[in-house]
Amino acid sequence: MALRFDHPTEHAPVCMPNWLDSWIYSNGDTKGIDQFALLNLKQFIYKNKVKSYLANQIFSMKYYNFLICISLSSLLVLSCKKDAGPEPIREIQEQTPEDDKALVSYLQTHFYNYEDFEDDPDNYNIGITIDTIADENSDKTALWDQVQTKTIEIKDKNDNVIPNKMYFLVVKEGIGEKPSRVDSTFVTYKGTLLNRNVFDSRDLPLWFDLTDVVRGFREFLPELRAGSHTLNNDGTYDFDQYGQGVFFIPSALGYYAQNILTIPKYSPLVFSVGLHKVNPADHDNDGILSINEDPDGDGNPFNDDTDEDRIPNYRDSDDDGDGTLTKKEYDRDGDGVPDDDDKDGTPDYLDQDNT
Repeated sequence: MALRFDHPTEHAPVCMPNWLDSWIYSNGDTKGIDQFALLNLKQFIYKNKVKSYLANQIFSMKYYNFLICISLSSLLVLSCKKDAGPEPIREIQEQTPEDDKALVSYLQTHFYNYEDFEDDPDNYNIGITIDTIADENSDKTALWDQVQTKTIEIKDKNDNVIPNKMYFLVVKEGIGEKPSRVDSTFVTYKGTLLNRNVFDSRDLPLWFDLTDVVRGFREFLPELRAGSHTLNNDGTYDFDQYGQGVFFIPSALGYYAQNILTIPKYSPLVFSVGLHKVNPADHDNDGILSINEDPDGDGNPFNDDTDEDRIPNYRDSDDDGDGTLTKKEYDRDGDGVPDDDDKDGTPDYLDQDNT
């Protein structure tokens, strides 16, 4: 059984915006605001007791330009109570073991609806749900006995490397292409806290650029494969045989100390995801896929910056900073091999002195 959606428009990859970004994008029309963002704004107004007339103006006025949006956000901030100052950000090496302890406890006391998937393996209308092992569910298999682990190294403010462990479960792998950590992905998802409160979800798929999402999200997606899809006569799509999974991340792979209304600081997170399509990305349009802009070969394009201009190669149209665009010197003879005019072993597009 396939999952049916309206015609998916191929557009620029998007990521989860904050409420002000969404507001600016929609020119102040609340009909165009991401519902998660709108909920955040309403909660902000409620929590900070913004006067009703200001709230009414916010939700009734239809068009705002950028300066007005900034002014309103300033008024909202000024309405907050003054405190003793910002709370110092916790050290990652101290927070990491606390997060892992919370995740392990959660995994040992919760299960997912694995029996639904076993009973009807071809039904792609089944979503992943998680519940507590208790009462009538006391005989269920704990997530702890099913998950895999992956260790991600995070650097603290002093460049110390702190290993952070994430847990994940591939429920259905899918049949198509696997994304890299820098590709665009067409996904459905649900994000929850460990208390099972949902802070964001998408039942209709949308494009995520994996370079613009939290670290844990882009570390997990390559574990899945895309599915198949067919276009129906009524303009809808049927998605079938796509990858589904769930992952559990410490706060350092999520939002850590960021101020997000529906996500408390230092919150471990749970995401269930369906991967429908993959679009290999070339962020700087230089003819080299972003995942291949990795000269040191460590599998991480984020840390490659040949000309040291603080723009990673995958976003830099002139990787070596010699004034010649990468696409102009990558493969001039069209043989599929990067050119190296001076035969020094460094391709011209990475070599400032290639003569």
